[in-house]
Amino acid sequence: MKRLSRRTFVLSGLATAGAVALPLTSAQAAVPFPFKLGVASGEPASDSVVLWTRLAPSPLNADGQGGMANADVTVDWQVSTTDTFSSLVASGSVTARYADAHSVHVVAGGLAPDAEYYYRFRAQGHLSPVGRTRTAPAPGTVGRNLVMAFASCSHYESGYFTAYRRMAEDRPDLILHLGDYIYEGGPGSSGVRQHAGAEIVSLADYRRRYAQYKSDPDLQAAHAIAPWLVVPDDHEVENNYANMVRNDSSPVLTAAQWTARRTAAYRAYYENMPLRPSQAPTGNSIPLYRRVNWGTLATFHMLDTRQFRDDQACGDGWKVCAAADTASRSLTGAAQEAWLLDGLAQHYGTWDILGQQVFFARQYDAGGAANMDAWDGYRASRSRIQQGWIDRSVRNPLVLTGDVHAAWGNDLKADYASSSSATIGTELVCTSITSGGNGSTTTTIPNAGTNPHLKFYSNLRGYVRTTISPAQVRADFRAVSSVTEHGAAATTLKSFAILDGQPGLRAL
Repeated sequence: MKRLSRRTFVLSGLATAGAVALPLTSAQAAVPFPFKLGVASGEPASDSVVLWTRLAPSPLNADGQGGMANADVTVDWQVSTTDTFSSLVASGSVTARYADAHSVHVVAGGLAPDAEYYYRFRAQGHLSPVGRTRTAPAPGTVGRNLVMAFASCSHYESGYFTAYRRMAEDRPDLILHLGDYIYEGGPGSSGVRQHAGAEIVSLADYRRRYAQYKSDPDLQAAHAIAPWLVVPDDHEVENNYANMVRNDSSPVLTAAQWTARRTAAYRAYYENMPLRPSQAPTGNSIPLYRRVNWGTLATFHMLDTRQFRDDQACGDGWKVCAAADTASRSLTGAAQEAWLLDGLAQHYGTWDILGQQVFFARQYDAGGAANMDAWDGYRASRSRIQQGWIDRSVRNPLVLTGDVHAAWGNDLKADYASSSSATIGTELVCTSITSGGNGSTTTTIPNAGTNPHLKFYSNLRGYVRTTISPAQVRADFRAVSSVTEHGAAATTLKSFAILDGQPGLRAL
């Protein structure tokens, strides 16, 4: 048989490298293919990476177990420097437990720093698709330039996940997902495709919803091409929730039912993401804010802006709200804020990158109203963090943001009310993968007159591709022309550079 190319292995979502050399017995062939949710890797360190898969031959079964029997299953895993797996650098076996919806999180250790690897799984006589992953540079070294893409907001019903496919075709070294990986609502009447089942509340519901999203071949391609760093936003649980406070009463839940819903959501999130075992949830809490060092090139400070925040001021929404200035209000919670400022003081890397969920820069409309769910609703919290990086002489603070279904490029200011205020950092906001539908081609910056620090805007769907070197971060805002038609091409709408030691966007 003709040998498959590396590109076919990684992007098809269906290839099983070496399968022709490992024929199935008749008994094995009768077992349905269990790897219909693909493979993933994440949390790269200089010597290890997390490998993930979940067995689900019938992903949309309502019980959330993906068609698997009530029994644990042994899963073998392999890591190689080649996609033919001619020699192995790491291998082993792990138990996929029925209690965990047959998900596995393998910490593959003993790997070389700043290196590319391929991995696969075998279970019930079947080989999984092949994934490509890589490790971070060794501590104290810069390593190669880093191509990092980031994305958010992939609503299944709103369109096809073509942007994930285009991201995979860029072959990045690392992918950040900044929230709204799934949406919790029930099926709509006008979407390109439909959610299975009603609005998700139970653990079985959340498991099935993840399985539906992960069955998408374009999403599988993006997971298979590079390791991911992930943080959730609101829709992984419920729209605009704040800590233990719900945004509204739909669906009607008792306090105990709401706690159970949050618990189920966090558990399903962990089961379906390439996270380390140390990030497993405990009850209705999950430890997700963390730091990932990429040699001396970059430090990723991954934030959680949902689990510990105060309730939105003035009842949420766009408001003129004096309470948003209350000094005690926090979007991160006191412990996470202290952890962030302590990490920024360490100067681990040339670039300090905050991976987080909601709009960071000030954005007032002409009447002075602002989004109470974003950092504008927690202005003292934002000021403490910005002043914190000034006081700690952080050379290159870069904030990465999702949530708002549009792409933005923003200069961050010491004093947003002063037109002469110094630029002290940069924010890049990715648009959605699909949420909001096709969007529009307008590039007119909303509220530009009251916010001159907002430098770029697009309402199309896509992602941001960055190339990070010691001298600069290049940011390419990438967009697809349509999400309601499958297979649209991607184009670069605008490129900017952020120079070392010179915060702010420079058009290329």
